[in-house]
Amino acid sequence: MCGRYLNRTPASETARIFGTTNAVPTYPPRFNLSPTETVLTVRFNPDDGRRHLEPMRWGLIPVSAKDRSAGNKMFNAPCESIAETPAFRDAFAKKRCLIPADGFYEWKKAASGKEPYAILPAEGEACFAFAGLWERWRDPSTQETVRSCTIITCPSNTVMEPIHDRMPVILDRASWPLWLGEQNGKRQDILKLLKPSPPAGMRAFRIGQRVNNVRNDDAALILPE
Repeated sequence: MCGRYLNRTPASETARIFGTTNAVPTYPPRFNLSPTETVLTVRFNPDDGRRHLEPMRWGLIPVSAKDRSAGNKMFNAPCESIAETPAFRDAFAKKRCLIPADGFYEWKKAASGKEPYAILPAEGEACFAFAGLWERWRDPSTQETVRSCTIITCPSNTVMEPIHDRMPVILDRASWPLWLGEQNGKRQDILKLLKPSPPAGMRAFRIGQRVNNVRNDDAALILPE
């Protein structure tokens, strides 16, 4: 799973990396993002044929939901079932996105309790591009339109296996056009993208317990213990 991550790259630099063309949203560096918060996403906008960098609520709210709390637990979507699960299948078909991240956190079970780890890109590598889905939901009580997203997960690679059995799907740059829908592709070709990323592209190390509290949100969280 992926229930916490960080995004410290300035939004303007994120826009450059992902080639988005809309006005850059105001977004501060974040070191301890958690579900229901606002996160940055990259999606292909068919209206102008360009990529957009847009803030969305983390935790996908299905179109049929009666209230937004339905998305509180849908912050992850297992790759094995997204094409069939009612909450995700329409978004998988039509609303795929990328979620920029400078790393994520996971907790390893140990005799002394859960040990937190930071998983960051390998030295010299750019930020991660998580595979995501997004949805547009209208609040029936206020008529407000809410855009929300979820991070797709897959089995762990060899870096993550000692820590946890799941990890986010991390897409390389060459696969972005197909995933975003800029290129036409068969469903089976899109599903093939949802696999563990090469272990050489990331590093993992143990960090302190301060990350456990979502109110702690500073660069010191990713210092090795």
